[in-house]
Amino acid sequence: MVMSVNSIRIVVGIIGNVLSFFLFISPAPTFIRIVKNKSVEEFHPYPYLASTMNCLMWIFYGLPFVHPNSVLVVSINSVGLFLQIIYLLIFFIYTGKKYRLQIVAILCAELVGLAAVVAGTMLGLHTTASRTTVVGVLATFFGICMYAAPLSIMWKVIKTKSAEFLPKWLSIACFLNGICWSIYALLKLDPYILIGNGIGAALALLQLILLVIYRNPPPKEGKKPSTVELNNVV
Repeated sequence: MVMSVNSIRIVVGIIGNVLSFFLFISPAPTFIRIVKNKSVEEFHPYPYLASTMNCLMWIFYGLPFVHPNSVLVVSINSVGLFLQIIYLLIFFIYTGKKYRLQIVAILCAELVGLAAVVAGTMLGLHTTASRTTVVGVLATFFGICMYAAPLSIMWKVIKTKSAEFLPKWLSIACFLNGICWSIYALLKLDPYILIGNGIGAALALLQLILLVIYRNPPPKEGKKPSTVELNNVV
């Protein structure tokens, strides 16, 4: 029996949900370390703040009155949002005043921005097609911003010729996740999911290339390099 395109898309979407879950849960060891040491060390909250806004926008995008038949997009990003909130709460507890103020300020700005998007979309746009276009463009923008977060660590890898702080399994998960959701988007063309995840897969591929090139770091001299957290989310 030949499966229909919609059935194949559902299967791919379920696989994408599983891959995305592993992607969302991958920072857990970092936060276990933070709780254990009672310090955030040199980790930063920005990737999790970016992921929070990304999840919020994709949840809104996948709602029936914006983009029908996108329950799989809503489900995994809801899980992702829950995990980002936990990560930020742990970070808030174990960081200093500077980052606490930044976390609160950025989260407030994100909520205000989301409220503005929801109000503008629901009051100003009256068809799912027009809502899909506007919210899809915004969700893609924030998704690209999230995927762009690792650029600083990639530059650090090239500069130090060491991939020590570039997580291998996270990069692999990000690559597979981007490929899976790109296939999902192609089966029933969704340019917004395709563009964001296509760029994410490309950036993850660059990380994997760097992991291969700089897999054997040079001997350490003097001060140990700063630890930098890398966090990609679809």
